[in-house]
Amino acid sequence: QVQVVESGGGLVQAGGSLRLSCAASGRTFSRYAMGWFRQAPGKEREFVAHIGVIGISTYYADSVKGRFTISRDNAKNTVYLQMNSLKPEDTAAYYCAAHLGGTYYAPSTYGYWGQGTQVTVSS
Repeated sequence: QVQVVESGGGLVQAGGSLRLSCAASGRTFSRYAMGWFRQAPGKEREFVAHIGVIGISTYYADSVKGRFTISRDNAKNTVYLQMNSLKPEDTAAYYCAAHLGGTYYAPSTYGYWGQGTQVTVSS
């Protein structure tokens, strides 16, 4: 089993950067691909980025491609999301979770969700 805690959110101006961290507990962390999702008020949770178990394969939502970078450090049981050139539409609660199998961009294929970290981008 895996437990995750997200951190690193905050308030930033448009064009700024933030790095989110997802610290995981449990010996099986390195066995899971991981993903980042986000959810804005009144909207459904949406896929942001996915990384494979050894960090080589990555996938991104079109809306963040070229601006966000997902990475992981299995020695530290941590997944990161570097967010650059932030836009007001990036404002949301950001969540990480472990991929349990299946379609990598579907929230239903993930488990062990964290509580999220809020990112607010002002214009």
